[in-house]
Amino acid sequence: MTMRRVGTIAACCLAALLEGASGFAPLHLGSLKNAGHNVAVHMSSESVVPASTKELIEGREPTEEWELDCYSRPVMVNGKKLWEVLLTDSSGSFRVCETLPSNKVNSRELRRVVEEAMEDSDAKPSTIRFFRGAMFNMINIALSEVDVVARPSRCTFALAQWLEERNRDVYPKMDGYRATMAAGTRGPSFLDVRTPVKLPDALRGEKYAFVSLPLAEFREGGGVTNENIGVGRICPVDPELPADAFVQGVVILTSRANALASWLAGTEVSDFKCDLRKRMLVMETDIDNQYLMAKLNDVQRAEGTAFEEGKDALNGLHFVSVQTDEDDDPAGFWLLREIPEGL
Repeated sequence: MTMRRVGTIAACCLAALLEGASGFAPLHLGSLKNAGHNVAVHMSSESVVPASTKELIEGREPTEEWELDCYSRPVMVNGKKLWEVLLTDSSGSFRVCETLPSNKVNSRELRRVVEEAMEDSDAKPSTIRFFRGAMFNMINIALSEVDVVARPSRCTFALAQWLEERNRDVYPKMDGYRATMAAGTRGPSFLDVRTPVKLPDALRGEKYAFVSLPLAEFREGGGVTNENIGVGRICPVDPELPADAFVQGVVILTSRANALASWLAGTEVSDFKCDLRKRMLVMETDIDNQYLMAKLNDVQRAEGTAFEEGKDALNGLHFVSVQTDEDDDPAGFWLLREIPEGL
């Protein structure tokens, strides 16, 4: 199903143009109607974590894209850190949690957990994503002998939501919980010394704009779904977010929209951010890669501040749309979420 313009979205335009955007009229995005239904997001509650659990979430369609984490938690058990393997899919249709003894945290045990989960699942994974760079080698080795594509990626949105639930509702209720361990993984952003890589000239946008869309467009019955965006993806939306909120986004306008959208679809685009200190619009991909999209002048920096504030208000939720011009349907569309530090 294709995306159709059916009207102008109010408050869609800050009409903030970044590099090379002189003489550009305010941007209007059409809302998307009759596009099917999003699956409602169901939040589960947990109080005790046995050695191994599996939960099926009603109303969510299973996918072939799974998400994996293996790491220590802020809980001490018999004087040693609690280690867990968490497995879910991109829709969050199931949740597998298995604890590992600290002396069995290795690639062989991790592979066993994954293979048992695959045997127990009707929808076998084609891809398994993992975001934790500190565990890259062990996870990569474990998945190398499993018939899946292992993708280091921060596009683990369902997993991140689950980890946030556990950090908020589960671990603090467990015997041996250590709040200092939970806070210890968080690091201030000013220590980030990465240098964004410039996009190839053939893929650079000619104009950029900060815009917004109603959050309702991404909920059940809204106009934007995985079925009608074409190239791209829609991350899960937290049902607790205010219904009348607006989601901040970036529109990239380029005569090479199809080429750029195809290139983005081949990368693990996790989020866009405005680095206000360095005055840059940056695209984050994979585990730790960055691409420079545009530099910000004083006016654009102020609009970038509003973009970041809007993201913070919706727990990092935002979108990016790639279009030929402001009147065309997107060649690619991504609803993204900046995953918080300290998971």
